[in-house]
Amino acid sequence: MPRIGTGIHRRMSLARDSLARDVTTVGSATLLSRLLAFARDMGIAAALGAGVFADAYFAALQIPNLFRRLLAEGALNSAFVPAWLRIRDDGGPEAARRFAAGAFVTLAAALLVVALAAALFAPTVVRLLAPGFDPAGERFQWAVVFVRLGIPYIVLAGMVAVVASVLNASGRVAAAAFGNVVFNIVLVTAVVFVVVRQDGLPITAGAFLSLAVVAAGIAQLVVVGGALLRSAERPGRPAPSADIVPFLRQALPGVVAAGIPQLTLMAGAMVASSSPAAVAWLYYANRLYELPLGVVSIVVASVMAPMIAAHLRTGAGDDVAVAQSRALEIAVGLALPSAVAFVILAVPIAGGLFQRGAFSAHDTAMVAAALAAMSAGLPGHVIEKVFAAVSFAHEDTRTPMTTALCGLAAAAFGALALFPAYGHVGVAAAIAGSGWVGAALLGAILMRRRWLAFDRLARRRLPLLLGAAALMGGAILFGHGALGGWFDITGSSLARLSSLAVLVIGGLAVYVTALQVLGVVSVAGILASLRGRP
Repeated sequence: MPRIGTGIHRRMSLARDSLARDVTTVGSATLLSRLLAFARDMGIAAALGAGVFADAYFAALQIPNLFRRLLAEGALNSAFVPAWLRIRDDGGPEAARRFAAGAFVTLAAALLVVALAAALFAPTVVRLLAPGFDPAGERFQWAVVFVRLGIPYIVLAGMVAVVASVLNASGRVAAAAFGNVVFNIVLVTAVVFVVVRQDGLPITAGAFLSLAVVAAGIAQLVVVGGALLRSAERPGRPAPSADIVPFLRQALPGVVAAGIPQLTLMAGAMVASSSPAAVAWLYYANRLYELPLGVVSIVVASVMAPMIAAHLRTGAGDDVAVAQSRALEIAVGLALPSAVAFVILAVPIAGGLFQRGAFSAHDTAMVAAALAAMSAGLPGHVIEKVFAAVSFAHEDTRTPMTTALCGLAAAAFGALALFPAYGHVGVAAAIAGSGWVGAALLGAILMRRRWLAFDRLARRRLPLLLGAAALMGGAILFGHGALGGWFDITGSSLARLSSLAVLVIGGLAVYVTALQVLGVVSVAGILASLRGRP
């Protein structure tokens, strides 16, 4: 009996160490990728501001962003991994390789057809994306051009998604995660080129940046594809596989569900498109909001979902509950402090990151208002991601799609109701509410099915996470008041950025210290597990 207990504790310890390493690897790569994306957006703000060409560019960018969210950022991964694991266990490695090759070719061919259709009917696409754009106006005409220049990316997004999913399923999470870093390095390089030129032609800048998205997709495919070709799981020649059609049928609802946040933003942009600059303001606010949401989404899809699926296949009920509990704690532990900081520091964040060049102090105030409203929904959106991962592990992709569509409907009706009185801020508030609607509905369904289980440790830690976030919020409020005029939106960019860095680092230190004191995490234990990385 003692030997059995010792073995169980050993396996749990090894699992925690592996989880810490994988979460830290994927989280660090995703955070670096998002920071690079901020550098890109800062350059775009300086080059395009929030005017006609910014509205046109951001309206067109919604198509690449949608497919990146649907495919390349882990949405397909959540459906692919359980299927790949099942096929490998039942049919062996060769069956898994045939399945991966078939999925790669099938998805690439389907997306090529979609890309060609979107390029051909680009004016119709823009009418759907931005019904408030005047068809005879500059915003509409240039949005059509930008759609056609960037549309080839969607084929690359599908190819990257399949390759990254195979890497994640086989435990090679680092290679897949750092592919996103390469993607944004290419885009940052393009933005730097545009800003340095300073030729005063936003038309040229918008066209160049649209093409840069395609170049970045090619670079990402080279990185992740090279990693897969060097691994034992590299796909062979494409061959007919009976598993492809069932997989695509199973994956489609899950992919749609994971893309709902981007669809929600698109719906909000449609409602706000009649208001000048509102599309750009919502885009900039959403880019800030996407930092924590993107990190959590990719961590859950790349690390948590495979872990939950693997435990579910072994039939270890206690391990499944532990995996779900840790996933929820990590998601909430990242989301709560981010939401608190965004609400308190909305103006300093928006001003420090974007206010320069063509981006004015008025634009800062408008983006900050949208960010503060949107941030109220951040915990709801990340909890929904965890619940969706649990459903995907059971190979049920329809339920998350249905509940997410309910959230999308709530956002659309909320935006239509709030926009006349509150403008783009009302749209942002409706987007925030959609996450809580989706999370509540999906959580209730999973509880009824007895698929959702959390251990005692999670029930103790979750309130402590809330308390630690509240302490951090108090510290940031105190620091904000002490620094005072350093955050004046008419002040220098260096002063705003420096003060913002002080508050962010200080708030993070307070939060981590509170977690340590309250016994939620052991910083020493996490560092020890990272030093033990193979």
